[in-house]
Amino acid sequence: MSGTAGGETLAQRAYREIKQAILEARFSPEDVLSERQLAEQTGVSRTPLRSALSRLEREGVIGRMANGALVVRPVTVEHLLEIVALRRALESAAAARAAGFGMNGELAASEAETRPFAEGRSTAFDTFWEVDDRFHKAVARAARLELLPGILAEQRVIARRCTITRSHDRFAEQAREHLAVIGAIRAGDADAASAAMAAHFDNVRARFLGWLGR
Repeated sequence: MSGTAGGETLAQRAYREIKQAILEARFSPEDVLSERQLAEQTGVSRTPLRSALSRLEREGVIGRMANGALVVRPVTVEHLLEIVALRRALESAAAARAAGFGMNGELAASEAETRPFAEGRSTAFDTFWEVDDRFHKAVARAARLELLPGILAEQRVIARRCTITRSHDRFAEQAREHLAVIGAIRAGDADAASAAMAAHFDNVRARFLGWLGR
């Protein structure tokens, strides 16, 4: 049988489950992937599993060694910093544009869920990652840029696989930076919104380099 009850094929389910495991660091960079173990873990046969693995290989999530073995590909610090620079340019412009349209319900919801972290609430990396994701999507959508959320999603998937992004569990500074961006958008100040988003990514870069140097 090639499909599941929800309309998702077995290959799609295997792809989703393996990729999620990699994103959540249940597989480490350069881990060798065993088809037999993956087949047992996902509950699918070799044919849909190999389809899933081929898709992950095309996306650069996994790679093939000279002997044919599949491994989880690491994301280098250089690649991560390139993503930060790209997103700084794109999202600073988006924040300025969003200020021209003003607040909406999605930004207000992001502001409300972010505030407790700005006040010191501690949480696990994966939990705040979702809060962070909703903030950046909210800004892109408030800017009424249809393509940007998809671009950000692709870059965030890559960044999440870099081990240094997972090296902390305190997010007060980052949350305050998010609130500064939302506050500038609320005020309709395009220059301040752009500057706040640029400062956020400058601080993201500095934090990454600081964690790397520990």
